[in-house]
Amino acid sequence: NFPIEFDPHDPNTLYVGSQHLHKTTNEGQSWEVISPDLTTNTVSMQDQSGGPITKDDTGVEYYCTIFVITPSPHEKGVIWIGTDDGKVHITRDEGETWKDVTPSNMPEWSMVNSIDQSPHNPSTAYMAATRYKLDDFKPYLYKTTNYGKSWKLITTGIAKDAYTRVVREDPTRKGLLYAGTETGLYISFDDGKNWKPFQLNLPVVPVTDLLVKENDLVVATQGRAFWILDDLTPLYQLSGKISGAKAHLFDPRDTYRLPGGGGWGGPSPNSGANPPNGVMTFFTLSKELDEDGEFTLEYLESDGDVIKTFTNKKDKKSSEPTAETKKGMNRFVWNMRYPDAKKVPGAVMWGGTHIGPKAVPGEYQVRMTVNGKSQIQSFKILKDPRISTTQADFQAQFDLLMEIRDRTSEINQKVITIRSIKSQVKTLADLMEKSGFENENIATAGKELSKKLSTIEEELIQVKSKSRQDPLNYPIKLDNKIAALVGVVSSVDAKPTSQSHQVLDDLVAQAESHYSQLDQVFNNDLLQFNEMVSKAEIPAVMIGSEDPELIWPKER
Repeated sequence: NFPIEFDPHDPNTLYVGSQHLHKTTNEGQSWEVISPDLTTNTVSMQDQSGGPITKDDTGVEYYCTIFVITPSPHEKGVIWIGTDDGKVHITRDEGETWKDVTPSNMPEWSMVNSIDQSPHNPSTAYMAATRYKLDDFKPYLYKTTNYGKSWKLITTGIAKDAYTRVVREDPTRKGLLYAGTETGLYISFDDGKNWKPFQLNLPVVPVTDLLVKENDLVVATQGRAFWILDDLTPLYQLSGKISGAKAHLFDPRDTYRLPGGGGWGGPSPNSGANPPNGVMTFFTLSKELDEDGEFTLEYLESDGDVIKTFTNKKDKKSSEPTAETKKGMNRFVWNMRYPDAKKVPGAVMWGGTHIGPKAVPGEYQVRMTVNGKSQIQSFKILKDPRISTTQADFQAQFDLLMEIRDRTSEINQKVITIRSIKSQVKTLADLMEKSGFENENIATAGKELSKKLSTIEEELIQVKSKSRQDPLNYPIKLDNKIAALVGVVSSVDAKPTSQSHQVLDDLVAQAESHYSQLDQVFNNDLLQFNEMVSKAEIPAVMIGSEDPELIWPKER
């Protein structure tokens, strides 16, 4: 595969390699040869292969060709060239003159697989070469700091049979190197002096190319598709001091606020996985926390107000994610959302949601507390760069969504209170009946109280819906109508329409009329009922029932 490379200083200049370097500035209509033969020009390597019956004449078996073209992003006119027969050249004047800078300690006939120009120093470059076709499976990585005048072999720590296809220096942290080998990935924190395996969950697979893109590491493999390591920022911050700490919270990278998922049926089974849609928070622990260990992650507004708190304790009653606190590196993802609205247990929703609104673009903080000791870091939430929504529009959307959430919580709390009172009245009536403590006036008052509460409850929530399809027969009520506004207002990152405000105001007005009726029931009927029970001197504990379900009913 002959290389094709654009000039980083001129998008109209394109380079292609044969045994010479060719250049075009008119989209390939004409080409200029700007180098002599940069290979060994060994004639025996240029003969047809295959036979004796048929020749293997596809073109890829011809050697003495340029295999790597690397124009320098620092200096216009500086170009590195590597060939498949073991030669390395450089020009610093756009091809006017060339210099052979082949490493003296590189074995003959090595295939130069990649040359990476350091993003931090114009005179520094890294090179990967292979010799597996000659039954030599050793890794060959080289580094120069003087435009190729001298090279140093940098392979300490790489397995002796893991030949190297590519090496790249991180554009953010100087001296942080990644190497792709025949068996996987390696990493160096000291500019190649020492290497460590960096496999993580990557399969054992040949790594053919690497690219750091916006603090993510993109890995090309031979036979196992593309892989991406999301968020390299912990590697940028990692140090000996951090590695030896009992606990450390890394500074999260700035995160784009993007819409998440959606669509029917989920992603295609052959599609790749997207990164988590949220703020990735990394932290290290010197040892795994036991059951008694205290751990919290709190996400805060810029003024320190707590938005949401997460722990490492699993709660079956909660749908919130739990932080993993194993030894070593841990990752937690905050979905950027504020707390959800209060829910009515078992309530069926149709087109409505209790989900809390997303944080607006801006500055935030995260605080980690481990066994009483806290650390805090700051980060930013950035708006989707593809949209033109203003900060004021985001804030207006957030404010309305928060009001919808609070109104949803309000109406659901009313329903929960109503059901609690009805349950207590029923429990008292059942105990009185089974224990023989008869009082017809209290029984009648209890039924009337429950009836009035039910009348209001049925206007706030659809009590007949028990399954997801029931709303087809029983129309949704005020709680569901208010919650359904979330989908309208959050459907696009934009300032809410005036109609959305008007609909909410109308629904809230209807709900508040029922709240007024409920207050009257509380202030009159409930008060009178409690006074009747008090005057009747009904005992707190009643004897006479052998059915434990009547004493401690499952639903109260």
